[in-house]
Amino acid sequence: MDKDILHNWEQKSKAHRKQYQQFLKRADKNKTLKKLPQLHEAAFEAVDCLQCANCCKNYSPRFKTPDVKRIAKYLGMKESVFISSYLRVDEDGDFVVKSSPCPFLNEDNTCHIYEERPSDCARFPYTDEDVIIKRQALTIKNSEFCPITYYVLERLFQEGI
Repeated sequence: MDKDILHNWEQKSKAHRKQYQQFLKRADKNKTLKKLPQLHEAAFEAVDCLQCANCCKNYSPRFKTPDVKRIAKYLGMKESVFISSYLRVDEDGDFVVKSSPCPFLNEDNTCHIYEERPSDCARFPYTDEDVIIKRQALTIKNSEFCPITYYVLERLFQEGI
């Protein structure tokens, strides 16, 4: 079943966008949240992030102040140097990486700063959190480039939760 779900997931996620939007609007929050841990775990068993890394190749997390402080220290840099070297301010006023792919993405899709990565990276793809319901537009966007988000959303949709 898992392989069937993930077969052509990129095309299916785009084709199902409206269905997912309607589903998320009417989804029972409590039932959904109760089901997420199981689906989140199953998705991570079905998908190897190191084979994908779409998130690191195409998007940037927000670097919050604690992230900047922690990562700059880890890299042995002054915060101002870290910011000027790697970050820019986006249209929402958040620090994000200057370029894609992420400058901390290694050739083997591992992360150079994995142990100190931004909290957004550690939490991504938010498939075990209420973010999946609270930030529906983000969930839909993520499902189009992240097979784990797609997997969880598709399973929720199929089960009609």
